[in-house]
Parts: sequence; C-alpha cells; structure tokens
Amino acid sequence: MLLTEIDHVAIAVNDLEAAIAFYQTAFGAEVEHREIVERDGVEEALLKVAESYVQLITGVREDSPITKHLAKRGEGLHHIGYRVDDCAKVLEAMVAAGATPIDAEPRPGSRGTTVAFIHPKGALGTLIELVQE
Repeated sequence: MLLTEIDHVAIAVNDLEAAIAFYQTAFGAEVEHREIVERDGVEEALLKVAESYVQLITGVREDSPITKHLAKRGEGLHHIGYRVDDCAKVLEAMVAAGATPIDAEPRPGSRGTTVAFIHPKGALGTLIELVQE
C-alpha cells in the first residue's frame, strides 16, 4: 500500500477567521499550524484530529486556485491529502494507473512537506494531494 494515512481533508472557506471560530466553538478544535503559502496564493489553518488534520484554506489573491474555486463552487470540501513515504514514486504509480497529474513532479508544500496534486478528472472526481513529510 503506497498510502500511509490520511494527512488532511481540505475545506475551502471565504472567511478563515470565522471558519476557525466555528471549529473552535463546535468541536473545541485548536489551530496547530497556520501558514500563507505564497506560491499557491492560499492561507491555511490546520486543526489536528488524531494523526491527521482538517485544513481550512482560503485564497489570499485573485489568481489563487482557491479564490477561483470559491467564486465558482462556494465553500466546502476542496481536496483530500494522502500521506505517502515517497511522493515521486506514488505520483509515478498514479500516472501509470491512468491518473492525470496537475504537478509534473513533486514540489514544496506547507509545513516543510513535499506535495503533488492529481486532477479530479483522473481520480474518480476527487482532487488528491500527495503529502510526503
């Protein structure tokens, strides 16, 4: 099995502060990590759930994929991140299985991770992020 566990479930939100407040009030969740990923034009807040995260994400500029997603589809589930031991190996295996990569090769992600995205059209309708710690 190339997937080691679920790294995160990403939820696109319009107002990151309000979303954090909701999770704090509803679940008692606390932000474990917060970061602006300039390359992708997003800000994230990671809420730890067991060994995984709920990732609340919002766009920080107009050309951000998340800003575009929110304008087109609104708030809600954006993608699922799977933790892997070797991002390049799993990306290669997924492409060999017929998946459509968004990233041709792994690249730096948040928290010092290495990531690669798979397009929903080649992954049963789900945007997938491969995450190597």
